[in-house]
Amino acid sequence: MTRAQLTEKILDIKRERNWTWKYICGEIGGVSDTLIVGALLGQMKLVKPLAAKAATLFGLTEVEERMLNEVPYRGTAMPPTDPLIYRFYEMVMVNGPAWKALIEEEFGDGIMSAIDFDFHFERMAHEKGDRVKIEMTGKFLPYKYYGAEQGIPAYGFKEE
Repeated sequence: MTRAQLTEKILDIKRERNWTWKYICGEIGGVSDTLIVGALLGQMKLVKPLAAKAATLFGLTEVEERMLNEVPYRGTAMPPTDPLIYRFYEMVMVNGPAWKALIEEEFGDGIMSAIDFDFHFERMAHEKGDRVKIEMTGKFLPYKYYGAEQGIPAYGFKEE
């Protein structure tokens, strides 16, 4: 069985039992819903205790449980073709240079981690149609200036 086949099996069970992601995440617990759903869709891994809970919930075999604990090959084709995912891509392509400039002005020379990262969304009622509110937080990781000497800082934190 491939990881993609396991994902399809999980989605088939989800459909057959009429489960929501909210229900599944509540049953597995332990980490963010984004990580759980990502793992069940093949983009993340579940730690062993959570892989065991998912396996019990979905009635998976031992091998399938171990597969949920393996580090997957992550990512999707670029540019994304799914309209909702493409809109995130579009937001980054259009607003990315401004976000980069604002973050670097505030923090210095570095990046926002996509590994040490939190994501939360909520539905907001709006008279012209409900809105999606997204909050993303990631640890700032300054670039390291290799071989720094002569009083040059080793990391790209904001200079005063």
